[in-house]
Amino acid sequence: MNGKKYKRAITYGTYDLFHIGHLRLLKRIAEMAEELYVAVSSDEFNALKGKKCIVPFEYRKEIVESLRMVTKVIREDNWEQKKDDVQKYDCDLFVMGSDWTGKFDFLKDYCEVIYLPRTEGISTTEIKQEIKDH
Repeated sequence: MNGKKYKRAITYGTYDLFHIGHLRLLKRIAEMAEELYVAVSSDEFNALKGKKCIVPFEYRKEIVESLRMVTKVIREDNWEQKKDDVQKYDCDLFVMGSDWTGKFDFLKDYCEVIYLPRTEGISTTEIKQEIKDH
């Protein structure tokens, strides 16, 4: 056994201005599962969430796909698809950052749900603000 507790993990994110916090979160998830599926939010879905991306979806997807710990990248188009994705891709682990704690507990009927702590001192929102201030 390779020491990994789960067969397939899935996580979701925008991954705009890909930074060390994104990388560390994905590495931690990959250490827990044999495979890591990552859903990248589409530009249209981000617009519905009130988020404006600097980097277009196709580029964000390509960046995440290039990471060796990522098995597969899928497109996220709406809030409701999470349950369907967990079932469709036979995921036994769902992981999000701790800023989402409790929001996806409804998925516990289908898989393990874990919220991991965010990397201290970095976020895309803070980076965008820093750029704006300069």
